[in-house]
Amino acid sequence: MPISVTVPRLGWNMDEGTFVEWLKADGDTVRSGDVVFRLEGEKAVEEIESFDAGTLHIPANGPKPGDRVKVGVVIGYLLQPGEAPPSVDSVESSVSRERRKEDTPVAHAPSSSDVRPAKEAAITPRARRLATERGIDPAKITGSGRNGRIREHDIAGASSLPSARVIPLTPIRRAIAARMVESRQTTAPVTLTLAVDATNLVCVRERFKAVADGGPVPSYTDFLVKLAAVALQKHPLLAAQWTDAGLVLPERINIGIAVDTDAGLLVPVIRDVPALGLSELAARSRELINRARRGALSMAQMQGGCFTVTNLGAYGIGAFTPIINPPECAILGVGRIERRPVMDGERVVGREFVTLSLTFDHRIVDGDPAARFLQTLAKCIANLEEQHQ
Repeated sequence: MPISVTVPRLGWNMDEGTFVEWLKADGDTVRSGDVVFRLEGEKAVEEIESFDAGTLHIPANGPKPGDRVKVGVVIGYLLQPGEAPPSVDSVESSVSRERRKEDTPVAHAPSSSDVRPAKEAAITPRARRLATERGIDPAKITGSGRNGRIREHDIAGASSLPSARVIPLTPIRRAIAARMVESRQTTAPVTLTLAVDATNLVCVRERFKAVADGGPVPSYTDFLVKLAAVALQKHPLLAAQWTDAGLVLPERINIGIAVDTDAGLLVPVIRDVPALGLSELAARSRELINRARRGALSMAQMQGGCFTVTNLGAYGIGAFTPIINPPECAILGVGRIERRPVMDGERVVGREFVTLSLTFDHRIVDGDPAARFLQTLAKCIANLEEQHQ
């Protein structure tokens, strides 16, 4: 019996993905461990390996690049010597059924009231009904179906405003939206802000820059990731996760860093932060950021975090309200560093300050422990020069 090639689940709430491409052709020999196809999940494109061996058979109604495919659906077969491929009639994947449902017009007898322009005819019945409901002219829509046929989701993503420009929702954008909504629905978020003296932080980073000699210079985010790990070791509940069985504390402190990319916000995870020196941490974060912006992050590199740091200081933002990255307990927002006048005895001096915004899940920790965590982090930042020496 042929071995089925199926669509795997890449994300925690993934029900379907976008088929990117076959990396093996129909009739190619596949060995165990060979990469067979690429699939775009919630936030990453993954290369899918085969656990089995055989000759790849891709049915005629198998997925094409850009098709949405459901998790668990059969998209191909691995044939053993002497095996014949299944008949076309027996290969019924969700993508092929959806294609036929959307692309095949309903047959009916024509009447004098059923004459339509050629452009309007290239539209599925469901898409036509939705266009009528929303007052959208199908003639102005570019269809994504076979031979340019307009499908229901083409109409759903369009606007009835004649001058509107529609930006299609990508799978990554949809995944980010789902995560944000899920965060709001499943956590009890509270945000605390604190202005922290960052003068020593600025001085120590300048020292790193002076001796970098071409190597990676730790960013302010790198410093905050490292110092947040120190504070988390003293206040471990800020790294806990809520479960029905109780609060789960992580074995290691893995911290995510929010990265802005063309595809959307991604959060690669730096693992075992306390075990890394600053220079090593800087090299690790730079590698992850570069991979994120190239679209080369794997799902594994975005999982396993217990805390997240997001920095908007480069955009001049002071305090803000970051959204918790579930199932984590807390996220630290880092604002701009600005020089402020402060009293030093009888004289006024200039000091560098940064505003930290901590959003935490009030189900897991109360306000006092969260405030103590921020206080500990503030002391780590203020005493950084002393620690560095």
